[in-house]
Amino acid sequence: MSIADTLTGILDWARVELGNLAHPWTFYQIALLALLFGVAKLLAGRVESGSEERARRIKGHPDLLRVIIALMRRTDWILFVILLFAAFTVLRAVTWPSRSQLIALALSLSLAWLFAAVVSRIIRNRLVARIIGWLAWIYAALVILGIDQEAAAFLDSLALPLGNLRLSALMIIKAVVLLTATLWVAVVAGNYLDERVQRSGELTPSIRVLIGKVVKIGLVILAGGITLSSAGVDLTALTVFSGAVGVGLGFGLQKVVSNFISGVIILLDKSIKPGDTITLGDTFGWIRELRARFVSVITRDGREYLIPNEDFITQQVINWSFSDEMVRLDVSFGVSYEADPHEVSALAIEAAMSVGRVDAERRPVCWMTAFGESSLDFVLRFWIRDPQQGLTNVRGKVLLALWDTLKANGIEIPYPHREVILKRDAARAVRPRGEPRPEAE
Repeated sequence: MSIADTLTGILDWARVELGNLAHPWTFYQIALLALLFGVAKLLAGRVESGSEERARRIKGHPDLLRVIIALMRRTDWILFVILLFAAFTVLRAVTWPSRSQLIALALSLSLAWLFAAVVSRIIRNRLVARIIGWLAWIYAALVILGIDQEAAAFLDSLALPLGNLRLSALMIIKAVVLLTATLWVAVVAGNYLDERVQRSGELTPSIRVLIGKVVKIGLVILAGGITLSSAGVDLTALTVFSGAVGVGLGFGLQKVVSNFISGVIILLDKSIKPGDTITLGDTFGWIRELRARFVSVITRDGREYLIPNEDFITQQVINWSFSDEMVRLDVSFGVSYEADPHEVSALAIEAAMSVGRVDAERRPVCWMTAFGESSLDFVLRFWIRDPQQGLTNVRGKVLLALWDTLKANGIEIPYPHREVILKRDAARAVRPRGEPRPEAE
């Protein structure tokens, strides 16, 4: 069908419908529609006052709450549909069916709009939800009006030949709609399967993350293939595109591919996993999430670093909890030479044991390390199980406990002393030649 034939069909349909408007019952139905819509607006103002507050009491079901709120905010349309249905039923019972045709058409269009507007609210993005809602309603309106075939033929006539591929406006619309629907289904199914995998206690955290990512990526690729095949696109035509992508990867996307492959390697060799405490360069924190391109690391000051996966492959990484969560820390201190070193060691161990985060199963030890210039030098070693809670703070608590214990037992912590000796002869200045000597000399 050509564009001219399509436009002629649409004009003929419009001419017939405009001819029907001249009937007196058409004006009666239009007036009735305006009256019912006004009544629905007035009633909606009273119904919506407390219904939304009661609906927001629903906890733990955000998607259900979103749909209910969408229904509450369209109470006027719900009441309008109810009034239209009542008016349509009465008119069909007391008069000819042709005299309620406009009411029936308005009822069908209103139901389609209400359904599209409410269902699209499942999508979190407001702009995307509105676009999908309008597109769904336009399609439903074309079907209700009986001109969907003419509209499809018109869109199919707007085509651009690209070799063996005929790219029409209808194909593009179908591809976009199908791609949106299949991707949404793929994402929902991928998230559901990922949650089930993450709950499995038989798999390690790294394997759980790897399986979740493979499932999500596989479902997205499958959705894209189904969409292109359903839209009539020959998948063999994508070989040229894949070759161009390969050239682009070779020239400009090396880092992206490197980070992606590094992420897969990290998940396979289980070198790091969510929850591990790591040190990479000057960054110390614990891993929150493993992504396809980067690793999210949260530090003690609340900063979240997005470190590329490649850095974990090429640089030296300290994983504080790789094979064991136990971490040993050292605290160095000195005491006066007048103190008994045996007593000092016992008191230091007692002070470390008083700190809650110090592991009691691995008893702390304290060793004398040297005879210093002004003190007996010791090192106190203890173990903790939660390095992700910080290292500096537990060292500080141990030092404070050590200070309190030594002070309570009369043991001094010395500080360096310096003696400065001034010799008078060495302090004399050299006088210039010819200058008289002072009388004191």
